[in-house]
Amino acid sequence: MDPPAHAARRPAPMPTDPSDPSAVPGRRTLLRTGLATGAAAATGLASPAPAAAAPSPTATPADRVITLTGELPTGAPDFVYLPVEVPRGVREIAVSYGYDRPAVPAGTPGNSCDIGIFDQRGTDLGGRGFRGWSGGFRSSFSISATAATPGYLPGPVDPGTWHVVLGPYQVAPQGLTYSVQVTLRFGAPGPAFAPHYPAERARGRGRAWYRGDCHLHTVHSDGRRLPAEVAAGARAAGLDFIVSTDHNTSSSHGAWGPLAGDDLLIVPGEEITTRNGHWLALGLDPGQFVDWRYRSRDGQFPRFARQVRRSGGLVVPAHPYCPYVACQWKFGYQDADAVEVWNGPWTYDDESAVDTWDAQLAAALREGRDWLPAMGNSDAHSDPQPIGSPHNVVLADDLSRPAILDGLRAGRSWLAESAAVQLEFAATGHGRRAGIGERLTVPADAPVDVELTVSGVPGGTARLLTDEGQLHQETLPADGAPATVRWRTTASLAGYVRAEVRRPRPDGTPGKGNSMGPDLPWGPMAALTNPITLHLA
Repeated sequence: MDPPAHAARRPAPMPTDPSDPSAVPGRRTLLRTGLATGAAAATGLASPAPAAAAPSPTATPADRVITLTGELPTGAPDFVYLPVEVPRGVREIAVSYGYDRPAVPAGTPGNSCDIGIFDQRGTDLGGRGFRGWSGGFRSSFSISATAATPGYLPGPVDPGTWHVVLGPYQVAPQGLTYSVQVTLRFGAPGPAFAPHYPAERARGRGRAWYRGDCHLHTVHSDGRRLPAEVAAGARAAGLDFIVSTDHNTSSSHGAWGPLAGDDLLIVPGEEITTRNGHWLALGLDPGQFVDWRYRSRDGQFPRFARQVRRSGGLVVPAHPYCPYVACQWKFGYQDADAVEVWNGPWTYDDESAVDTWDAQLAAALREGRDWLPAMGNSDAHSDPQPIGSPHNVVLADDLSRPAILDGLRAGRSWLAESAAVQLEFAATGHGRRAGIGERLTVPADAPVDVELTVSGVPGGTARLLTDEGQLHQETLPADGAPATVRWRTTASLAGYVRAEVRRPRPDGTPGKGNSMGPDLPWGPMAALTNPITLHLA
């Protein structure tokens, strides 16, 4: 995903200054430290006494500090809820925490513990009480009516029982000892925060191909970039749209409005990081939050997939073969709308994802089911991770949230390493023509002519694949100039045809391995299309 692309995801130390976006570990590690998942079960392992009763209304109380301590054993619940009684008159609630990190034997996970908070409306799964999450990215946060630490939602600090929630996703054999300090600051609440959500559409080109990155992070979860820096990076990468997907929070949605424009559509979203894999909720209503506190065995994923679809959004399993704790996809694909088969720089897990997607594609067509479109996204968190590498090139009726999501849902899209890569792909037969994501219905033995035009991949290899595997390949010009590859088949021989464009291997030999090692037969991906399906008339 990013350099170092395959470093072990050890728990990252907390930044010494959590408000400083530069004090952040690398993205591979962040995929792990952003986790906060599992069954939403309360626990009796840590039950601190509630705060004292509300002060006399005639007094002006000073800040009140509550310290909550406890120890969690190996096998602790995925979530530990610590109740805090918040009296009337609290202007701001501030929380800081720490936990021990004892030495562990080689190969044994050490302590890692995430944090978030729910307000007086409760901790019910999918309920209204969510007020923020920062995973393991920050050691402190605060919430008031006017402002909140990124990852947290500004709003009233109403009286009642709030809950600090700990997510001990790794516990050492010695256990995990924690200390949470809650500071209640009293006073007038201040003006209410006013979110500025992005517009639903930008100035498009009508029905056209639009480029967009649908998996990006900011300081609102575990990224180093401010939203303004992400928007600037998207424009520099030649993108028409982006989707904001911070982990387990909607807090960034209200920051994007001033950063969108006629030239850039910004779509709200979320990356839901569970203990059994991550998924992208693309195209949420502004401010909409999707819960993440469940495992595959809990049977809750379909419920939240339906929630996303009710808002017109897409459910997309992310990096399904990412080989680290809690990242591999375990929920199946029956509730998915697409799958992210390419995440950041091309790696072994992307190769596995494409192979699995291709097998599912063949099975779906054989069984007469809808097939699952492929997507590619950068998952960029910080410099030097490039925004837009890879990204999706989508045929949409307009540059609007509904139109872009419709194009992705239909598979009218292809995946590009960068905006320098250009591609056209179509099949014609029996007087008909179909493009990417479309179906061509022809008599069984009618000739079907497939044509792929590519530029921007010097010395690359163009591959045409069907349900039989690769049936044609050609080497592209060394200067990256446009080249057209033509091939003929029939609907009786191919249920679908799709295209891949690969970079040459580092030693300059086309089509014989890639930067991950000499044992793979192809170079890194430069472009990948969704299929054109062939049907018998």
